[in-house]
Order: sequence, then C-alpha cells, then structure tokens
Amino acid sequence: MGAGRVAAGATGGVRSGGMADRPGAEELLALAVDVATEAGQLALRGRAGTVAAESTKSSPTDVVTALDRASEALVAKRLLEARPDDGILGEEGADATGTSGVRWIVDPIDGTVNFLYNLPNWAVSLAAEVDGEVVAGVVYAPALGRTYTALRGAGAALDGTPLRVSAVESLDMALIATGFGYTVERRTAQINVLTRVIPKVRDIRRMGAASLDLCSVAAGTLDGYYERGLKPWDHAAGGLIATEAGAVTGGLDGAPGTEALYIAAPPAIFGFLVDLLAAEPRADRD
Repeated sequence: MGAGRVAAGATGGVRSGGMADRPGAEELLALAVDVATEAGQLALRGRAGTVAAESTKSSPTDVVTALDRASEALVAKRLLEARPDDGILGEEGADATGTSGVRWIVDPIDGTVNFLYNLPNWAVSLAAEVDGEVVAGVVYAPALGRTYTALRGAGAALDGTPLRVSAVESLDMALIATGFGYTVERRTAQINVLTRVIPKVRDIRRMGAASLDLCSVAAGTLDGYYERGLKPWDHAAGGLIATEAGAVTGGLDGAPGTEALYIAAPPAIFGFLVDLLAAEPRADRD
C-alpha cells in the first residue's frame, strides 16, 4: 500500500534539530512500509516450509528461528542502504548508533511462538525515531493480510482506513489483552495479577504478539492492553499506532510505558486500568 494513504492531512514534518537534510515523517514511513513488507513476505514464504527453533533467549520456551534473524538482517540491510547514517535497534542484535538523529526500532517477527506453530498472529514491527521520539510506525501482519501504520500527529490507519479506539466507558465492560514472560518467576507473578484483574473486566485475551495487541486497541477490537517485560521493539510502532488512534499509553504513577509496565486503553478507562494494576502487591510488579 502507498504510504500516502496512511493518514489524511499529514504534514510530513519533524523537528529539524538544525539539520537541513532531516527527513519528514512521511518519507520515513514510506521506507518503513516498503521494508517491513519485504521482510514480512520473506518470513511468510519461509513459513511455507519447515520452521524450527534455532536457539533460545531468556528461557527454553523463548525461541528464535532462523527466519527471525533473516528478517532482521534484511531490514537492517535495506534501511542502511537507503539511509546509511541512521541508527538501528533490533530484537535479534542489530545495534548501530548512527549520526543522522534517526533510529529504526525493529522486531523482525513479533509473535515468534505463534509463527513457530503456524498461527497467523505474528508481524514485522518497524518504527522510526527522530531525536528520541517515535514519529512513524508500521506493523505488517502478512498471514493476516493487514498493514497498520501511523504518523505522529496525523493519525493511524489499517490498510489506509483511519482507526479509532473503542467507545467503552467502564472497565467491567472492557475486553483486555495481556501477555506473559518466559521465565517461571515472571509468569507466576503475572498469573497472580491476572487472577485479580479478570473479575474486574469483561474478559481477558492473550494472543501472543504485543504489536498486534496494541494495533487491536487502536482498531477498537480490544478495549485495553497491559503487559510487563516489553522491550522498545515490542511497543515502538504499535504504541504510536494506538496513541494516534486515540489511546492513552503509559505506566504506573504517571510514568511512561516501559519494561516495568506498558498500558494502552481509551481515555475513559485508562485511569481505571492503571488504578487496578497499581493496587497489586509490589511483588507482582517485579
């Protein structure tokens, strides 16, 4: 899809920082869409064959496939071919500082366990950050046939159609998504939280890809989302998409959303969800 269809009225401008050649957000988004689409199609073709866990990270269940690494390598190659002075941060190890003020944040396959089991809920997530602020993002889910995009200050879209969060007004009527870490200790703490959250909401979903959970909040097909343990590549693009669709994102006590806790929900219920999670014992926040 053309990046020009993403959000009507986008100016394409970002802070110049005194650099005349600083790119516009629309330019960065167009590149992000092209690169994420190419990487997603590479992974989708690879998924037609046999896929196995090649290695693990935080635990034996936290897997990496060869296609995770191939996807990230392709993304890094294409981005640095187009913009050699940019930085890049990737889940599978891509890490370059850059000198342009632009940094790309990539999750080459978000939802690797879903991908491994041939479940369709996985995506390539790619965000462009300028001077530390995410200004453009794409979450491309090839097995679902969906491309979510956003420009800061110019809205979010699904395949060119503008997105808006749900109109839910009470937490007890809200469908909330969450996720779990891969270590026994973190999962145990998260389950303890869940047993106290679930009586207060309509229901809980756990779909296994943070970027797509955030996009679902943006689309109004989920009313809210929270998770501990997210890294920047998990939420950089999806968080911008959710925010530009009208969601509030953050952590506890007015903090921004971080690895400690990331919450996204429409304004009407965001505070209630924060209060519910803040009421949990400190041990459950570790």
